Parts: sequence; structure tokens; C-alpha cells
Amino acid sequence: MDLPIRTERLVLRASTMDDLDDHWRMYSDPAVVRYLYQEVMDRDQAADHLRERLLPGLPAEGEWRNWAVEHDGCFVGDVGLRLVSVAHQQCEIGYVFLPEAAGHGYATEAAAAVVDIAFDELHAHRVAGHLDARNEASARVLQRLGMRLEAHLRENEFIKGEWTDELIYAVTRDEWASSRRR
Repeated sequence: MDLPIRTERLVLRASTMDDLDDHWRMYSDPAVVRYLYQEVMDRDQAADHLRERLLPGLPAEGEWRNWAVEHDGCFVGDVGLRLVSVAHQQCEIGYVFLPEAAGHGYATEAAAAVVDIAFDELHAHRVAGHLDARNEASARVLQRLGMRLEAHLRENEFIKGEWTDELIYAVTRDEWASSRRR
């Protein structure tokens, strides 16, 4: 896979430690991490978190790979791809964006590029997105991608001191290809 990846308005590129200030700004915001597994991070925690995301190439089974997302040369968020299962050709996408990047369609555009990577580079049969059921903005991103709601898991995870519901959206290779031909 060659980086950077360019979409209509965005650049997906390898993260670097030069992204630390933006990464810290993103993960130190309670509104950003509200529906994530992570707690609010201090600068040292953000640096450790970012270092974990500096792996090159595509993910191996069970691994995530994350890429920084830029608009007009400015960091706006990051997107990720996990190879869930080689045997079952399953992948999962994820994304986190700065609050000021919300409402511009960046998450949808970047996530679409990652779904393309899952199907084209990892030969996935199915790509899913998992999210906290209260995260309506994230659900809208997956819906705009053409993913369908497959599951609503009731109180299946205990996160940040409370039981939370999880939604799972997904799209198959054929569905994705069909939606791209329109």
C-alpha cells in the first residue's frame, strides 16, 4: 500500500511524532473520548498512544493500523483499520476526529478510503464498524457509507464505570462495489 492516499479533499498519511500536539489535543478532549475506550489523556499518555500507532504497512491478523488525516495540510483526525480474521476475510474500521472537523464530511470521506483499503488490499469480504450506541454522529458516518445496522448489543461492555450498548454496522464487498457504481 502506497502512502499518502489522496481523496477528493483529504490526505491519509502515516502518523509521525510530529502529530503529537494534535493527537494530544484530540485525546485530551472529554467530548472526543466520551464514547471511546480511552480516558482523557495527558501529554505523556498521548505520546505513548501515538507511538503505538506508528507501525508501517497493513495490519496483520488481530492488529490495527492507523493513519493521520489532513485537510489543506492540517491534521483533522485519524482513521484505522483492523484485520479481524484472515480466514473469514473480516475487517473493522474506526475513526476519531477533532471537534472542529465535525460536520464537514471528513470522517465519511476518510473512512470510505479505509473501506477501499480493506477490500482492495486486504481482500476483505466484510467490513464492520463498532460503536457506542449513544454515538449518533458515528452512526451517521457508517450509514452514509452504506453500511447497514446488523446488531444492537444491550449492555455488552462495561466502559468508564457503566454498562454500554454497542451497535455494529457492516457492508460486504459486493454491496460496497454496487454502491460505488452508482
